[in-house]
Formats: sequence, C-alpha cells, structure tokens
Amino acid sequence: MAKTSNIQEEMQKECACCCSGKTKKRDDKEFKDLMNRLKRIEGQVRGVEGMLENDAYCTDILMQVSAITSALNSFNKALLANHMKTCVVDNIREGNDEVIDELVVTMQKLMK
Repeated sequence: MAKTSNIQEEMQKECACCCSGKTKKRDDKEFKDLMNRLKRIEGQVRGVEGMLENDAYCTDILMQVSAITSALNSFNKALLANHMKTCVVDNIREGNDEVIDELVVTMQKLMK
C-alpha cells in the first residue's frame, strides 16, 4: 500500500506544472486499474518504437498507433466516468455547481 501511495505522490508532483492544483485521493481499485491501463499503453508505445527501429512497414505501424489511440481513449473514458461519479457528484452535493462548468470545459477540450 505504501508503494501505491508513493507512486501517487510522485505523479502529483510531476503534474503540478500543468494541472489545476487540485488533487484527488483515488481508492486502490481505481488507481490500479488506471495504472494498469497506462502500463499497457506504455508497452504499446515501446512496441511501436521497436517497429520503427526495425524498419517495419508503414501500415503495420499505423495500425499499432491506432490501437494506442483507442487505448488512450478508453483510459480517458474510464477516468472521466470515475471523475463524474466521484468529484462532480461530491462537489454538487456540497453546493459547488462550478464543477459543472469545469466539466463542460474539460469535455470541450476532449472533443477537439
């Protein structure tokens, strides 16, 4: 459990330069699911790197990049669903309706 917490702390530090400054403590299941997805994506990216280094055919690389794009979209969907079920709901229950505007802006950015 301490290792998971340390990883979360490191990710929050790395994110500080580009994030809103808000943080979220994720439960172990959510954290592990998201990390597993990212590790698989990382492996896929390394695979594409290897394909490029080994002069793989263009369409083969393009198909792998398409798979990575799908995996990232799935990651975003899972994270967005968790965000809406936790952060957004909690904020609305606390009377903070500004979270809806934040969600709308986020959705607009994701749909570019």
